[in-house]
Amino acid sequence: MSSLAPDKQLKCPVDETQCVWLQEIDVLRKKVAQLADQAMTDELTGLFNYRHLMWALNLEIERAHRSGNGFAVSILDFDNFKKLNDDHGHEFGNQVLRAAGDFLRRSLRKIDIPCRYGGEEFVMVLPGTGLREAVLLNERLRKGIAAMRLRAGSQQVPVSVSIGVDFFPAGDSVTAEQVLDRADQYLLQAKQAGKNRVLHPPLEGAAKGMSTDERNALLDVFREQS
Repeated sequence: MSSLAPDKQLKCPVDETQCVWLQEIDVLRKKVAQLADQAMTDELTGLFNYRHLMWALNLEIERAHRSGNGFAVSILDFDNFKKLNDDHGHEFGNQVLRAAGDFLRRSLRKIDIPCRYGGEEFVMVLPGTGLREAVLLNERLRKGIAAMRLRAGSQQVPVSVSIGVDFFPAGDSVTAEQVLDRADQYLLQAKQAGKNRVLHPPLEGAAKGMSTDERNALLDVFREQS
């Protein structure tokens, strides 16, 4: 053991770029960053995990109360996922989830928060997003996932998702758990209505200030759900 005092042991020459202490500190910083990333990231999909989801939801609720601007939340669940696993194997199921994680990362804004909720369920927290915009976005996600080309051996396997969407207005007083539960109720309705669809609260007044493209997109949504 060195007889030098701790502060003497850690000193490096001025402008010395190869100092052993600087190298060790750099390694430790990288390890800390890696552990922090692992603590909030789902290993399979690369999306945020449940712990980060709850932190982000509580943060958005506080932000909505301060700013007066609400946000949207959606829950996405793969249809007939157990059958996919039973028919094509567990690794194919993992392939589906990894592909979904990659698709969501590429399809959402940088400020959006895509999370793996558990199993084959995903949650998207959409800051500063109204209900109408959230419905249109999730319709695009639903169609994009249905268009994914996934193979099990030589067979191309179609997949689909059901999605429940809800909106948190600034004056709301519910908890993060209740926000998720409300979106989950719409997801359940989507499953019961036949799957492969997006369900949500009524879009009262949604046509105001809407572009022609947005209006046509919403009309397409209503036609598909009717």
